[in-house]
Amino acid sequence: MGRIVLSVFTTLDGVIENPHEWAFGFVSEDSMQAGLDQIRAARALLLGRVTYEGFAASWPSMTDEVGYADAMNNLPKYVVSTTLTEATWNNSTIIDADAAARIEALKKETDGDILVFGSAALVRWLLRQNLLDEMRLAVYPVLAGRGARLFDGDSTDSVDFAGLRLAGTQAFSSGVVLLTYEPTGEGLADPGAARRAAEANAKG
Repeated sequence: MGRIVLSVFTTLDGVIENPHEWAFGFVSEDSMQAGLDQIRAARALLLGRVTYEGFAASWPSMTDEVGYADAMNNLPKYVVSTTLTEATWNNSTIIDADAAARIEALKKETDGDILVFGSAALVRWLLRQNLLDEMRLAVYPVLAGRGARLFDGDSTDSVDFAGLRLAGTQAFSSGVVLLTYEPTGEGLADPGAARRAAEANAKG
């Protein structure tokens, strides 16, 4: 049985947009090794359309000495989109209908991690569908001030409330901290429960 695992870079104020502007000043040997171990343990990638298109435009031409690029280019890739008509990146499949059922089937037939990079809208949907098994948040010691956030309460598809369990922490020499959480399922069946409870408590 496979696990769907989110891996994302985020600033301390929750911004995940344009990590190239704030992340690469914090590269360290231990963080690079963690990333390499992660991709080696993966058996597939699951991506939203925007992230997929960005990766497909850059990764095919990349090479490195440790095999990270080869893994990215050779792993099976599944892109969830109702608008994408062609997926040209090597070993790619479009999931355009019955996404929940197809992803559940993918988990059952995969022995290992199914990695999700970025793909904020997809992550929120996976969380609401109880399909997300683990969240790995690499928190960078910077404040972006503005930019898209993984969980934005103002977005139309925001997650109202979801309980998480801390499954692990790892501090890298660069100052980046990797926080690993597992969704508990709490609140997802009734996303308004936490808000109603808070409002009731506030009223005394």
